[in-house]
Amino acid sequence: MTVTASPLSFTSLPPSPQADPKYFEEFGREVHGFDPENKDVVMDEIMEALYKYQVLLFRDLKLTPKQQFEMTLAFDPTAQSYGHGNNKTGSEKKSILHPDLKTIPHRPEVQLIGNGKVPGNYEGLESPQLKHPHHKTFHRDPVSDEDEAKGITRFYRWHIDAALYKLNPPKVTTLYAVSVPKGEWQTLRYDDGTDDTLSLPKGSTVFASGKTMFDILPAEYKSVAVRTTVKYAPHPYVWMSNAHALPTGLGLETEGLELPLDELPPWTESELKALPMCWKNPVTGGLHLQVHPCAPQAFSIAPLPAGAPRDSTTLYPDGAEITDIGEVRELLYKLQRPGIDPKLLFAAEWKEGDLVLFHNRGLLHSVTGAFAPDELRMFHQCNLAASTEPVGPDAADMAAYA
Repeated sequence: MTVTASPLSFTSLPPSPQADPKYFEEFGREVHGFDPENKDVVMDEIMEALYKYQVLLFRDLKLTPKQQFEMTLAFDPTAQSYGHGNNKTGSEKKSILHPDLKTIPHRPEVQLIGNGKVPGNYEGLESPQLKHPHHKTFHRDPVSDEDEAKGITRFYRWHIDAALYKLNPPKVTTLYAVSVPKGEWQTLRYDDGTDDTLSLPKGSTVFASGKTMFDILPAEYKSVAVRTTVKYAPHPYVWMSNAHALPTGLGLETEGLELPLDELPPWTESELKALPMCWKNPVTGGLHLQVHPCAPQAFSIAPLPAGAPRDSTTLYPDGAEITDIGEVRELLYKLQRPGIDPKLLFAAEWKEGDLVLFHNRGLLHSVTGAFAPDELRMFHQCNLAASTEPVGPDAADMAAYA
C-alpha cells in the first residue's frame, strides 16, 4: 500500500510579548501547505492538530464562505446550524450579540463581523454597517477618554462561542480575516486592583487556555471544578443585556440588573443548559475549565466520592447547591482569574488572508481594542451548534482530582 506524504507542516506560533514560553510548548501552531481546494484530504490531520494545539493559524488564504463552512462542518458532520441558531441573533433585538453579527444570506452559518460600512453589495448584504464591540458599551467603569486616546484598552468580554440555551456549544470556531486596518499596538489594562497589563496589537483576539486554567489550580479548587455542574440562565445574552462587565471582562458585576426570567423570550426548563465545569479533550484526554464567565445562574456541586480524603482545605465536601448569583460569580472568578494572567495569554496579530481555527471547547477568548467609524475591518466567522454536549470528567479524573 502506498502512503502519501501529507502536504502539511506545522510550526510553533511565537508567544505574545508577556507570555511565559513554558505554557506554550503545546499551544498554537501555524499550518503550512494548506490548499482550500483540496481540504478534504487533510481535514483529519487538521482536526487532530486543533484538539492537540488549541489554535491553528493559516496565512495568506483565499477562502469562500462555502469553503469555510465545509471546514467547520468537518469537525461535526451532523451539526445543523450556526452556534446561536441561523439568523437568531438578528431576530432577538435585546441580545447583546445583535449589533455584532451580520448573517451572510447564501451561507447562513457564516457571519460577517468587524467595523465600518462595507461599500456596495457584499455576499448578498447591501452595504452592511459593522460595529466592533467596544468595552464602554458593556463595562460599568470604562477607561477614560483621555486614557483611550493614549492607547489604553480592555478585554471586552471573555466568553465561549455558544448559545447556552437549547443548542450545544460548538466544537470549533473559524475566523477568516478579509480586511484588516493597520494599527498601532495598545496597552490593555486589567484595572482590577492589580498592576496587570498586556501589550497587544490593536483589535487583537486574545485566547486563554482552559487546560492551563485548570492545570494551575490548587488541589482544593480542582476538586470543586471536577465536581461542579454549571446551570446557565435561559436566553443568557438577553438575560444579561442590562448588566455590566467587570473591568477584566471576566464576568459580570452583581448589581441586580439581569432581566427577570418572566421578561425573557419564551423558554422551557427542558431546554436549559446544565454542563460540566470541566470539558474533556477528545484527543489528549485533558480537562479544560470551560465556563462562560457571564452566563451562569447556579452551580450544583456533587459531594466528594466515597472514601475520598477530607482535610481543612477541602471545599464543599458534602456538595452544595449555589443559587445566590453573587456567590456563583465570586467562586467562578477565583477559579478563572489566575488563567488570564498576562503570562498565560496568546494575543493574535491579524493580517488579511489569515484563517484561525480555535478549539471552542478548550479556550476562552475576548475581543479587544476600538476602531474609528471609518476604519473598515471585515471577518467571516463560523461555528456550528454541536450535535452532542461536551463530555465531563470520567471516573479516572474524579479519582485523580476530586
